[in-house]
Amino acid sequence: KTKQVHGSSGINAEYGGEKNGSTREVPLQKQPRFYPTVDNKKPLNNRRTPKPTKLRSSISPGSVVILLAGVHRGKRVVVLKQLPSGLLLVSGPYKINGVPLRRVDQAYVIATSTKIDLPALPEIGDAIFKRKGKPTKNEKEMFIDNTPEEPKISPEKVALQKEVDALVVPVVKKTPMLQSYLKSRFTLTKGQYPHEMKF
Repeated sequence: KTKQVHGSSGINAEYGGEKNGSTREVPLQKQPRFYPTVDNKKPLNNRRTPKPTKLRSSISPGSVVILLAGVHRGKRVVVLKQLPSGLLLVSGPYKINGVPLRRVDQAYVIATSTKIDLPALPEIGDAIFKRKGKPTKNEKEMFIDNTPEEPKISPEKVALQKEVDALVVPVVKKTPMLQSYLKSRFTLTKGQYPHEMKF
């Protein structure tokens, strides 16, 4: 006689004989003969949905911000818009202070009270900043040429930079002293603290 117990993975089977015991639990599914020696980790279910990054109230399209990190740290740039990735799209403009179209995290900028009215700009997304992956080499090709190729700026990006500069530079030149303000670097001397300043 067999009887399945609720919540268990087996059935209780009755066995005769004095030394066999009256009942014994027998598994419903036979265990595999071979099993992996290393446990495979299963990813946990993630129900969180990514939310768009909230933009600081002091930053908006047309705001002048100070870069705090990167090659152009200390320079003042104009915020063009917030990209779908949550990063800020900024430009010097390039013709004025040499800062090209760049993506910057809003945590690495200081917002100022200076703001300009931007004209209608061309559609720019995160795809234009995507870099090409490095080509994989075989074992024989690894020892032939190990000099990395210098990254080249695509003609599409150069044309887009010229288009943006042609729209933003006239607005900057119309505002008094803004051109010299964007050209000058932000520096601190002894006894000056940025959290005590009003920008």
